[in-house]
Amino acid sequence: MTIRGLALLSLPCILMGAPEVREEILVVVNGHTISRRAFQQAVEQETAALYRQFSGKVLDEKLKTAREKTLQGLVDNFIIQDKAEDLGIKLREDDIRNYIEDVKKQNNFATDADFERALKGSLGIGLQAYMNRTRTDMQKQEVLRREVYSKIAIEEQELRAYYLDHKEEYRQPPRFRIRELVLAKGVSAEEQAATQAVIAKIQDALKKGTPFEALVKEYSTSTSRSTGGDLGWLAKGILHANIESASLALKPEEVSAPLETDKNVYLVQLIEAQLDTTKPFAEVKEKILEKLQEPKAQNAIENYMSGLRIRANVRYMVAKDEIIKG
Repeated sequence: MTIRGLALLSLPCILMGAPEVREEILVVVNGHTISRRAFQQAVEQETAALYRQFSGKVLDEKLKTAREKTLQGLVDNFIIQDKAEDLGIKLREDDIRNYIEDVKKQNNFATDADFERALKGSLGIGLQAYMNRTRTDMQKQEVLRREVYSKIAIEEQELRAYYLDHKEEYRQPPRFRIRELVLAKGVSAEEQAATQAVIAKIQDALKKGTPFEALVKEYSTSTSRSTGGDLGWLAKGILHANIESASLALKPEEVSAPLETDKNVYLVQLIEAQLDTTKPFAEVKEKILEKLQEPKAQNAIENYMSGLRIRANVRYMVAKDEIIKG
């Protein structure tokens, strides 16, 4: 199973927990320790990820450097963590939780348990480990944003030109929003006549200026009456075909004629329709900026990280070559 968004988190995860007695320490980074156990877990996760993403010669090449890159990633995690602290960068738990909720929503996971099962199948890690990884990645991104990306100038004209050339990337899928008032059609002639009488009363109230939302709360038999019939934003194709087509033929705030299905009669009011819209430049400007900065930043990032590594106090308690060889 592939989960959108997970590829953003490329740094190896540090599994936090109480240190065990006699844990073998491989590296000390500014006072932080990397144990053999933590390193081995990170290597296993990275190797599993490579097997899922690559095959053949490409996989063989990736595996040759997997241990070395994993070790450097663990070291860099602590270096970045300390730099974030120096810069006063503090991540709120709400920020991390919101990111997790966004990933869950994008991939249609209703619960944490569902998401965790997918994580274990896709990345071989649990939810807490994934949150730790997310925290590390968000720290890194914020440090790089302040220290590297902010110093790479992109002209406004270049941003707007990219937006105009890639407008399809920012096109929003058609959606609309309505209020519904639902009445049971009735089975017998008497029941159907009673429903028609209620509809006539509703239509008369509308002509006199009674808000449709108030009438929904008074007469509707649907559970949506609690929200005044507001169904929120809907994608095309979700509603009954004749209700959807009638809704989209309305002007905002206009109420439809009665619409019948097998069991019910509907009156709907269009709140808003967005059928062919593109996100405005102001809304996507920051994302475009990041996209254009990325290729220009590669050398700057490597130089910046090299400088941090030189200034960091990294002590190998076991020779680096021995760690990499395994």
